[in-house]
Amino acid sequence: MGNVFKGGGQRLDLSNSGTEVFVDVLTLAVSDLAEDPWDYRFAALLTLQNQSVMGRGAVGFDLEDIDWGATPHERARAKGFVLRVAARALSRCRWNELGYRPPHAEDSLRRFLAMVESFTPPARARPGGGSRGRTTRPGPAACVTAC
Repeated sequence: MGNVFKGGGQRLDLSNSGTEVFVDVLTLAVSDLAEDPWDYRFAALLTLQNQSVMGRGAVGFDLEDIDWGATPHERARAKGFVLRVAARALSRCRWNELGYRPPHAEDSLRRFLAMVESFTPPARARPGGGSRGRTTRPGPAACVTAC
């Protein structure tokens, strides 16, 4: 089984082990950068990609299903945040904390970055924020370490 991340007319198909690595490196980056409630909701969405909790081959998301905000400013800020998270992960920030060498992570991150860059957040907001079918609440970020 595999997992699919979609957006901007693109797909990122990852194996179960590829998904684990992808989520690990993004989680390190998002924990450094999250400041606003939207950021924490995105971090929560990443944690829902943990296959140990959600099931192997049963994770992934479509950027279209995320509540990017009600205003053009909110949507631009949210997209910019996701781009910064992906770029920070691609810079190998904190990878030394993983305890393993992330195979193929750079390729997956480059593809994800391109996917987000090509994506235009829809001009609609979902009541309560978060993504369709999921309730996410802002919470404290993991330990922040400068890179």
